[in-house]
Amino acid sequence: MTSEGFAEIERKFDVNPATPLPPLHDLPGVTHVAPPVEHHLDALYFDTADLALAGRRITLRRRAGGDDAGWHLKLPVAADERREMREPVGADPDVIPEAILRLVRVYLRGRPLMPVVRLRTLRVVHHLVGRDDAVLAEVCDDSVQAERFGSEPLNQAWREWEIELVDGSRALLDAAQERLSTVGVEPAASPSKLARALGDLAPAPAAQEPVQAGPGSSARDVLLAYLRAQVAAVTAEDPFVREGNEEAVHRMRVATRRLRSALSTYGPLLDAGVADPLRVELRWIAGVLGGARDAQVMRRRLTHRLDLEPAGLTAGPVAPRIDEHFSTVVRISEADTRSALESDRYFRLLDTLDELLASPPLYRTADKPARKVVPGLVRADWKHLRAAVRAARRTAAGTERDAALHEARKRAKQLRYAAETAAPLRSKRASRLVAAARQLQEILGDHQDSVVARGELLGLGMKAFLFNENAFTYGRMHAVEEAGAAGTEARFFTAWKDFPSASIDK
Repeated sequence: MTSEGFAEIERKFDVNPATPLPPLHDLPGVTHVAPPVEHHLDALYFDTADLALAGRRITLRRRAGGDDAGWHLKLPVAADERREMREPVGADPDVIPEAILRLVRVYLRGRPLMPVVRLRTLRVVHHLVGRDDAVLAEVCDDSVQAERFGSEPLNQAWREWEIELVDGSRALLDAAQERLSTVGVEPAASPSKLARALGDLAPAPAAQEPVQAGPGSSARDVLLAYLRAQVAAVTAEDPFVREGNEEAVHRMRVATRRLRSALSTYGPLLDAGVADPLRVELRWIAGVLGGARDAQVMRRRLTHRLDLEPAGLTAGPVAPRIDEHFSTVVRISEADTRSALESDRYFRLLDTLDELLASPPLYRTADKPARKVVPGLVRADWKHLRAAVRAARRTAAGTERDAALHEARKRAKQLRYAAETAAPLRSKRASRLVAAARQLQEILGDHQDSVVARGELLGLGMKAFLFNENAFTYGRMHAVEEAGAAGTEARFFTAWKDFPSASIDK
């Protein structure tokens, strides 16, 4: 699968045109250096007009020549490591493969791609070989001719060395860098050939890593660390969701829910004019993502329930009717998801999340120590859960009780995510609260699934009646679900008796 790719671990060095390559045959683990191989490379780099990919250290190119001609996409992993995906050039060389585009649409956000730079490189490759003729690393001596396109064209030429690991270790990379330093070579000033070719148009290097939250952090840092992690999860899962990966859909949906929950819990610290509309949009995308997965979960539940029916009590084509119904729902929901991920609404949501992290609309209270602020926010969500549980207990059995328990489930989830944000405070009580809230959420989740299942069974039974099919089995399954829900409800109230207090101060 293209989205997996492979790791590219390399270092680049600026080199004077007259500098000779030092001996490399005696580096640790190297038995000899293979005879040099020469390649003529011609690469065309693509980006948006505002260099959205380059701004994230992402490169997309179509290269001719060498052993790996084709489309290349490189995504940053660490300072000297990137994940590279490759696709062959198709019948039309100007058409970027869908497998590549799928991985960058979350960054393009509807903006078209265009050629921005062309690099012509004379590359001389020296393979560092180890035991059993294993290639440990490639040392490339590159003479580059660069052409920048656009309203401000620029032509440049330079020489650089590049060391890329193949089967070698980072220790070899370190040793090779130390050897190169003996001839006065320094690490490249630009992170990539593309960045150097862009010159003064190259986006500024990303700021240093955001401050990580800890026990002594401010409420601001705790919140932003949590939001940053969830936004990163949305971005990471986007390509897999586009591929139809069911688990990726679930993870992305959870990340959007966590974002929405955090904006709610930390509402007293945030400008509501920014946070509230964002919560609405997060609720929208979470709902879209949930359609297909919820249908899959319900199909599995009803299929399992049908399998438990005693022999001889299944009347009519129940199994194919269940599969037919949910296959249709899944197909429609998946189409809705694909459409949503290509929509301007979704792209603007991503932009808004970036803006939120870049310029958080926080009040001064957020600058206070997290240990003084966060416990009170978590306590507020705990009180909301307690109120929801009391309301459910007072509500008469039936649809109103089901709705009240569903509300309690949502409050339990809200509390769980609120307590998760307190993890940097290293509070054992917060961890206990997360576990207890998750338990309630799971119990009430099973109860809500039963409520939904009964609605589906009722609909399937009515449809069977209209088609002159026997609806007996649907009725039996409905009754089993109803009885099971009563037991689940009892489990919930029992679990609530042992629910911990709201305190997370220790």
